[in-house]
Amino acid sequence: MYETNDVNDTPFVTIRKLLLGIGLAGVLGVTSVACGGDDDTADAGTAPPAASATPSSSSAAGSGTDATSVAPSDPATAATEAATPLEGSLRLGYFANVTHAPAVIGEQEGIFAEALGDGVDVQYSYFNAGTEAIEALFSGAIDATFIGPNPAINGFAQSDGEALRIVAGTTSGGASLVVRDGIDSPDQLAGTKLASPSLGNTQDVALRAWLKSQGFETDATGGGDVSILPQANADTLTAFQAGDIDGAWVPEPWATRLILEGGGHVLVNEADLWPGGQFVTTHLIVTTEYLNDHPDIVEGLINGLLDAIDEANGDAATAQAATNAGIEKITT
Repeated sequence: MYETNDVNDTPFVTIRKLLLGIGLAGVLGVTSVACGGDDDTADAGTAPPAASATPSSSSAAGSGTDATSVAPSDPATAATEAATPLEGSLRLGYFANVTHAPAVIGEQEGIFAEALGDGVDVQYSYFNAGTEAIEALFSGAIDATFIGPNPAINGFAQSDGEALRIVAGTTSGGASLVVRDGIDSPDQLAGTKLASPSLGNTQDVALRAWLKSQGFETDATGGGDVSILPQANADTLTAFQAGDIDGAWVPEPWATRLILEGGGHVLVNEADLWPGGQFVTTHLIVTTEYLNDHPDIVEGLINGLLDAIDEANGDAATAQAATNAGIEKITT
């Protein structure tokens, strides 16, 4: 069920059929884990390379000359700091998607709370799409969030590289274009209405790019050869069931729900568009200010993320139950 591959010399785990109870396709994979580097070299599009999936003693925290090292300078200091409870607060965001399963499991199973300890007050916020999460991060409402690559890149660019750092990869895969009966090829999409989770989010950009490759023009207002109507994933399911839209490019579990509850079928599995079928769906970003001020809490969160992924790999039944319960709790 689980495969381990070497990607750029870092561990890469693909978790297949995490939610077997509702027949979901494989969507998860942990990518390299590291803290952001110097301002001149930080890249919001990919997590900095790491020699191991465990945060190393040489990982840099934050950016510029004010960055504080996450690692202690010697073994004695390491032992002292390891025994010192973390203190502070962390406002953490994620989405009610299977592509955010490690975050869901981390909260549901108390893994993040255990990794951070009683001294850290973790407050969770839930978002429909990355554009909302970036707005919350920019407004100071959250300190960190699991998010897709495109909103993270946009947020990095809009802040001239100052606002955020990618500190960990999280998942790969798990997005598809699901359409109604009668649409079996791209040329049948002319004049149709397709939904995405949010204007400018990762799936929205993927949909527009793919449509352009097929010769279709779109715009931000729903015009063009194919009308794209960004909306909340739950609204997409309702609209699809009512026949108000012809399909949607969405992450799991929404793609599967469009099939099982809306009678749709997959026209495009995004994995088929990427080398090796692997593409970043979710990673973890932190505000630069929070990373500089609380590198120890960020390290604890990353350790918790790795523990959540280990649980998903080692105990699929528990992971399935926790993810299902978490998504249901958030969406109902």
